[in-house]
Amino acid sequence: MAKSSVREEQPAGEDLRQEIEKIAMAAREASHRLAGLDSETKNALLEEMAKGLEEGREEVLAANRADVEEAKRSGIGGALLDRLTLNESRVRDMVSGLREVKALPDPVGEIEGMQRRPNGLMVGRMRVPLGVIGMVFEARPNVTVDAAALCLKSGNAVILRGGSEARRSNAILATILQRALRKFDLPGAAVTLIPTTDRAAVTLLARQDKYVDVLIARGGEGLIHTLEQEATVPLFKHGKGVCHTFVDARADLGKAGEIVFNAKVHRPGVCNAMETLLVHEQIAGVFLPGISARLQKAGVELRGCEKARAIVPGMLPATEEDWAAEYLSLILAVRVVPDLNAAIAHIRRYGSLHTEAIVTEDYSIAMRFLREVDASAVLVNASTRFNDGGQLGLGAEIGISTQKLHARGPLGLRELTSTKFVGLGNGQIRS
Repeated sequence: MAKSSVREEQPAGEDLRQEIEKIAMAAREASHRLAGLDSETKNALLEEMAKGLEEGREEVLAANRADVEEAKRSGIGGALLDRLTLNESRVRDMVSGLREVKALPDPVGEIEGMQRRPNGLMVGRMRVPLGVIGMVFEARPNVTVDAAALCLKSGNAVILRGGSEARRSNAILATILQRALRKFDLPGAAVTLIPTTDRAAVTLLARQDKYVDVLIARGGEGLIHTLEQEATVPLFKHGKGVCHTFVDARADLGKAGEIVFNAKVHRPGVCNAMETLLVHEQIAGVFLPGISARLQKAGVELRGCEKARAIVPGMLPATEEDWAAEYLSLILAVRVVPDLNAAIAHIRRYGSLHTEAIVTEDYSIAMRFLREVDASAVLVNASTRFNDGGQLGLGAEIGISTQKLHARGPLGLRELTSTKFVGLGNGQIRS
């Protein structure tokens, strides 16, 4: 019988599934090459990427302008548009980020905690790459560069899936990074940008547990929820930032004013911006009028509890939804609380485990806040804006984990590695 010339019809989405699996397999192969690179080679690669980004600056900005124009036409604005937009300064920051990661100590191969057992066997832990990291993110094209830098320096391959709103920006950035890889005869699969904007690609990547070692998600609640439900790959969540600042009765009010203003106004569309201000009732009458006027002059809309509105009548009434809101804009919820216990109780109920801060000159109050408040970063007399990889000395970050296992807070080089036990013996056998 003659073979039929009719091609068997593939199930819907099968082509995409095969494409994602092929990408994941190639990244796994590339990760083996990267794991064996020495520090000098990795640093030279990062420098080549920095130079390539400097030389390709106009290409990047042109692609980004096209993305921004399309985003505006589709109605995107506010914090999302701010995160999407690149300019000369932000491109320079990406170049600087590559060189800052280059300058950091390479954690791969470090042996920690070496100790001699009674039988003479030396036992320790060696720091090793995780392997293949999947990175799912929205809007921020700079994540393409930051993620590549951190993953390559820590010996990992990375698969990037950015949001459709930044597709042109991400594509040109990935092209520049891969040019550098080719110069070092390294596989392009070491840094792969998933080319499709099909949302199904995210779920398919999240199920590649045979080849992908960890998935890092940076985006809205919808994205995080989907991955929590669908992923078979271990997930690092960059959760939302409902960040609080508590101004205690023993605060230096001049210092408090600067901290609060910076935490809200410096860059309101980012996850470590303050969203709720808690003020001790003993100093609320003195502190709130001045800081409220300053915030409102800067364009901040204030939504307060009854006590706060009695002090500053111009505030809008806060609803229950306001206390759990991540505004990512010039909106601030304000609550007057009777004491530290009430402040901690509020944070426990409404916080997102991201960043919390207290302003106080009372050492015992500060230490209790540090011990009892649960978040990836807890700060005393400092702005919430400091929960950032660069600000905390990590060079750059790939996200801020609000989880408690493996890594918490900004994910830098060391957080993108694991450890394995190593033993150095001299003929020991187990009896």
